[in-house]
Amino acid sequence: MAPPRAWQRMLSGRRLDLLDPTPLDIEIEDIAHGLAFVARWNGQTFGDWPYSVAEHSLLVEALYARMSPEAPVKWRLAALLHDAPEYVIGDMISPVKAAVGPAYGELDARLQAAINIRFGLPVQVPTAIKKTIKKADRISAWLEATQIAGFGVAEADKFFGKPDGQVIAGLELHLRPPREVREAFVARHEELLKRLE
Repeated sequence: MAPPRAWQRMLSGRRLDLLDPTPLDIEIEDIAHGLAFVARWNGQTFGDWPYSVAEHSLLVEALYARMSPEAPVKWRLAALLHDAPEYVIGDMISPVKAAVGPAYGELDARLQAAINIRFGLPVQVPTAIKKTIKKADRISAWLEATQIAGFGVAEADKFFGKPDGQVIAGLELHLRPPREVREAFVARHEELLKRLE
């Protein structure tokens, strides 16, 4: 009996092996396209378009830049790509991740390592940087919760922590069609890569 297929064909023509991903099979256009069609909050957001992981990733990178304005550009790129594996494994909410168990985390880590190598980042982002990106991620969750997912401020504070008012000042979420978000994600990626040179 043949083992089940563990690769996915991407629109770029690449075949990404989910059990043994290689950087050579990763393209930013595939990541941007996939993330633009993956809905955060299991699609339970207000508006005419889903709030995508690509849009969320752009927000996390912007928040990271506000929190760490002097940080090297490579860590801003790491912030943009922090959820990149979800272009093939989707955005599972925390209760589902807990139910799936450690296999989900292992799959995510393998994909993230290949993505990091592909775009010139270290396999393991330093712990201090990861913590700041995670903090930006939680702040983005607070913004999403209060602006588009129906949470009250007190409830969002309880689950995600009260964000620094200066960090979130003036940030208002706008839902866009997947095509626009995909293009914005690719453009931001290209801009950050140019600044790395």
